Formats: sequence, C-alpha cells, structure tokens
Amino acid sequence: MRNKKVLRITQAAMIAAIYVVLTVFISAFNLASGAIQVRISEALTILPVFTPAAIPGLFLGCLISNLVTGCMPLDVVFGSLATLIGACGTYALRKHKWLAPLPPIVANTIIVPFVLRYVYLAEGTIPFFMLTVGIGEVISCYLLGSILHRVLDRYKEHIFKED
Repeated sequence: MRNKKVLRITQAAMIAAIYVVLTVFISAFNLASGAIQVRISEALTILPVFTPAAIPGLFLGCLISNLVTGCMPLDVVFGSLATLIGACGTYALRKHKWLAPLPPIVANTIIVPFVLRYVYLAEGTIPFFMLTVGIGEVISCYLLGSILHRVLDRYKEHIFKED
C-alpha cells in the first residue's frame, strides 16, 4: 500500500513538471495565454484516463505554470481550478474514449473567457473569447490529447503499472 502512495505522488509530480515545461516552452511563442491560446500542456488533461495521480499533477502543474509565466492572481486561481475541474471530469469519463477529453475543453471554455475579460480587461466579448479559447482547447485537449491517448494506451501497462 505504501508503494502505491509513493508511486501516485511520483506520477503527480512528474505530470506537474511536464505540464510546466510544456507551458513555459509554448509561452516562448506567446501561445500559452491570451485570447488566442493553444496551451499544448493541456493535452496532458487526458492522463486521468490512465491514473488518478494526474488530477493533482495537472492542477499543480497549471498552478505553477500560471505563477512562473506571470499570470494575475485571479488567473492563477481560476485557471488552475478550470484545469482541476477538467481533470476530475476526464477521470469520471475515463471509460469513454471519445468523451474523456471534453471536460477540460468545457471547463476552460466557460471559465477562461471571464478571466480574460474581467481580470485582464481584454477587449472583446465573452462569446468571442469562448470561441477562441474553445478552439485552442479543442486543438490541445481533443486533437493532441487523443494522439497522446492513442500512444500511451499501447504502453499503459508499463507506464501506469501499480503493482
């Protein structure tokens, strides 16, 4: 039982670290924040399909990423919560391959536009931001996440083995 706990903590830490590295990398291309964003690290939101350790890992990874990339405090809070909600939803739908990527798309498409409009005072309407954030999330979570799912599914017994 103790080894399982250590494994989950290690998996969560690794997922958080990978999320941060991917977000910092894509930030160099100005794609990790703003009205038009394709945060490739959001592809990792498919990982709760394989391990519940991904839920805290994704939350911490998003929180740390938002802190190190200079996000406003309310963005750190609400952006991280959107990722947490999405990760929990993905875990809940883990048995449904085509539905599992949807919760982070929905959570971010609903929450992030309000952050853009009211925290960053971005010019534009909530529906416009929902469209732009939603498109980025579909690319990250559904397209890239589905590719990641397909690859990891082949090796899940080795990567996410719990005994």
